[in-house]
Amino acid sequence: MIFVVLGRWKEKLTIEMVDEATKLIEQMKKDGIKFIAQYWTLGRYDIVSIVEAKDEKTLMKNLIRWGGLLKTETLVGVQREEAIKLV
Repeated sequence: MIFVVLGRWKEKLTIEMVDEATKLIEQMKKDGIKFIAQYWTLGRYDIVSIVEAKDEKTLMKNLIRWGGLLKTETLVGVQREEAIKLV
């Protein structure tokens, strides 16, 4: 499954927060989550990540760990070609 994860830092970003986020990303990878793309952005969200996970429960388990650092919003992604078949 593909997910788009939108995140906003809960407070002003520090190097310690970046270090903690790096550790959380490594844990997600160990849990089988693949990072397809990750961007730091300007505007409403600070981070946009496109990830692949076995299922929504696997991703949810990992995103709960981010609670102290980020507010997240997660979207399920369906490839355009697959979505067109549903029409």
